Amino acid sequence: MLELDALRFAHPGQDRHYTFTLSLAPGEILGISGTSGAGKSTLLDLIAGFVSPLSGDLTLDGQSLVDVPPEQRPVAILFQADNLFDHLSVDRNLALARPRGRLPQDERDASLEAVGLAGLGHRRAATLSGGQKQRAALARCLLLDRPVLLLDEPFSALDVTTADAMRELVRKLVSARGWHTLLVSHHESDLALADRRLHLEAEQLQPG
Repeated sequence: MLELDALRFAHPGQDRHYTFTLSLAPGEILGISGTSGAGKSTLLDLIAGFVSPLSGDLTLDGQSLVDVPPEQRPVAILFQADNLFDHLSVDRNLALARPRGRLPQDERDASLEAVGLAGLGHRRAATLSGGQKQRAALARCLLLDRPVLLLDEPFSALDVTTADAMRELVRKLVSARGWHTLLVSHHESDLALADRRLHLEAEQLQPG
């Protein structure tokens, strides 16, 4: 279980703070929507460890993650931008999921097959379509296989058909792997993927 217990944060120089309390079970997708400035990105940043809370706790299966640095957290992230290195092959991009790029070829091939990119490992990332790049980025998440998956508008840049296929694939992988998944989106078609939803309002920000 992923749990945020009164996790409190304020941006430097601001007199209002965010406070997040929620829990998320393995294999569950929580859809996050909300107004601008309500804290959607801040919530993901806190879980990923990109920012530090003022107080409260963040735990996974009872173990606190608050003092764990970002690179050691059991978290994988899929952004709207795929974050691939265009000058590298898909295989080399996938290898970055492991320390010093040591990733057996059979694991790379299996992950690409799982996301519908079998046989494309030799291609430079720059030559892939937008949908193929997102699938490759998802393959990297699959290789990381971390119990927490953060999705930040991951389908927004895709055409309707490709986005639908990606949603179906994400749902299948989250269920199979038991990932605790948070999905931030402005689109109803994305949020329909969620098991539960949380809507954030900027007006709910509390005085510091």
